[in-house]
Amino acid sequence: MESTPQKLELITKYFADFTELQLKQLTLLEALYKEWNAQINVISRKDIESIYLHHVLHSLSIAAIAEFEPGMHVIDIGCGGGFPGVPLAIFFPEVKFHLVDSIAKKLKVVNAVCEGAGIKNITTQHTRAEDIKNKKFDYAVSRAVAPLKDLLQWSMPLLKKQPGAAAGPDFLRNGLICLKGGDLAQEIFDSSARPKMMPINKIFPEPYFEEKFILHVAK
Repeated sequence: MESTPQKLELITKYFADFTELQLKQLTLLEALYKEWNAQINVISRKDIESIYLHHVLHSLSIAAIAEFEPGMHVIDIGCGGGFPGVPLAIFFPEVKFHLVDSIAKKLKVVNAVCEGAGIKNITTQHTRAEDIKNKKFDYAVSRAVAPLKDLLQWSMPLLKKQPGAAAGPDFLRNGLICLKGGDLAQEIFDSSARPKMMPINKIFPEPYFEEKFILHVAK
């Protein structure tokens, strides 16, 4: 276990205020994902060795720009093995995260990781986002799941209307926050939206985050 705190320095370099419980939960993620990934492949072999950079820190870029308030409800659309939802749930223990995926075995991994790390503020649902009824959320988050046009079509009906939110900074307004990479010009054009964009390497100056962005579309 000697190397794990060292790997965690990548996270604590950018975020300083973790509790002992949060640090313990973050530390447990590597072993839990390695154990479960060997049974149900949700992370590529190459990526699993860089889980804190490629998955945990990447997910936490959302925490660097959006302040989810205690009691808020956030949906992670197409959560896969649990990113960005699992790291965000550790970061925001007073926020309720609902992780949704159409592939049940991926949610099996999420549930096992949550149990192993003692993460209590995550619920999961085996469904497609467009089939969810009678639930409303403050934010939707997503990572590399579908084109922006589709994400907006799925997420906007699930978001609460918050008329007072317009007074806040744009990145604090409720809406869709998604992580994407590469040249997004055509994808944004096709969506007919005008998202706010932030290069992640301006938040975390690591070579891995070049050409990676956070997109935010307010409700």
